[in-house]
Amino acid sequence: MDRFQSLQVFVKVAEQGGFAAAARALAMSPPAVTRAVAALEDRIGTRLLIRTTRSVRLTESGERFLQDSRRILVDLEEAEEAAVGSHAAPRGELRVTAPVLFGRLFVTSILGDFLDQYPSVNCRTLFVDRIVNLMDEGLDIAIRIGNLPDSSLTAVRAGTVRWVLFAAPAYLKKRGMPQHPEDLARHRLIQAIAVETASEWPYQENGKPRSIRIEPRLRMNTNDAVIELVARGWGLSRLLSYQIAPYLADGRLQTVLGEFELPPMPVHVVHQEGRMVSTKVRAFVDFMVDRLRADPAIN
Repeated sequence: MDRFQSLQVFVKVAEQGGFAAAARALAMSPPAVTRAVAALEDRIGTRLLIRTTRSVRLTESGERFLQDSRRILVDLEEAEEAAVGSHAAPRGELRVTAPVLFGRLFVTSILGDFLDQYPSVNCRTLFVDRIVNLMDEGLDIAIRIGNLPDSSLTAVRAGTVRWVLFAAPAYLKKRGMPQHPEDLARHRLIQAIAVETASEWPYQENGKPRSIRIEPRLRMNTNDAVIELVARGWGLSRLLSYQIAPYLADGRLQTVLGEFELPPMPVHVVHQEGRMVSTKVRAFVDFMVDRLRADPAIN
């Protein structure tokens, strides 16, 4: 087995968390995977993995070597695609991350259409409500919401979203429409702790930032649960506009205090910079950005 194949096997073992799972993913026998990693450790002269009867985990050296291995494999893939030519059809595995609800509402359908159009591409997704390091997680593309810090990532703006207060029409009919953020003290509030844990909700008035202290009757750890309870008319909550877009469109929910909303936040499609962008990444970024820009829920 050559060095690049050994790196591929090691990376897959680290990603899958075990030799048997890596063997299945690579269509290899478990003994062959074990021998490949052992030979790699012998060649570089250090232990990369700690094996127990229950798990496999990386050593400190293994953590560093995993990052280097991923970078080497990406560089190799880019070099191969460059040799084939820029007009080659996208191929290979595409790894995409996005916030959980954004992934379900937007990325899933777009990704399905992309794979239909490019049958030589496979995909793996990681939908999590946290910022992930693309290199550390072995990912190609991320959907990021909010202003981006300076980094080596290339970002393409695809739209905007807003923080919105919302309630069901039945709740507002029963409890009354708040006219100012201070009126929220008289309402039943639900806080979505998956996206915020602060005891204040910010807003702006006459162009100046303000905040109101909240005392929620209920704190919920999933956005879906918050939306479900608000839609049932129990109370009022605050989330990003895209998260409730389907409910706004069919009238099950409506926004309140819109004149006090904070400025919109950008939505970016980001990927790692390299000497060149792989065909599959370039194709997917273009495809995703075009579809997102055409969606009124984030524009």
